[in-house]
Amino acid sequence: QVQLVESGGGLVQAGGSLRLSCAASGRTFSSYAMGWFRQAPGKAREFVAAISWSGSSTYYADSVKGRTTISRDNAKNTVYLQMNSLKPEDTAVYYCAAGAQFPVDRSGGYDYWGQGTQVTVSS
Repeated sequence: QVQLVESGGGLVQAGGSLRLSCAASGRTFSSYAMGWFRQAPGKAREFVAAISWSGSSTYYADSVKGRTTISRDNAKNTVYLQMNSLKPEDTAVYYCAAGAQFPVDRSGGYDYWGQGTQVTVSS
């Protein structure tokens, strides 16, 4: 069992940056691949980024590639999402997730989810 808690969301102007964090409980964090998803109002949850168990490999959605970096610190049981050059269309609730496989860009491929953190980008 893994419990995930996201933080770092907030209101930012277009062009700004945010770093989201996701803290995981348990001593098996490094055995999970991690992913970030987002869901805007009225839209389906969509994949943002994923990172392998050691952090050596990453995978991004085209919509965020070049503006976003996913990273992890297994000693701190934490995964991060650094988002730069934010756009109003990045506004959504952002969720982190843990799963056994990498890379996985579908929500059904993850076993554990956090409660989400709101990111709002104003124009």
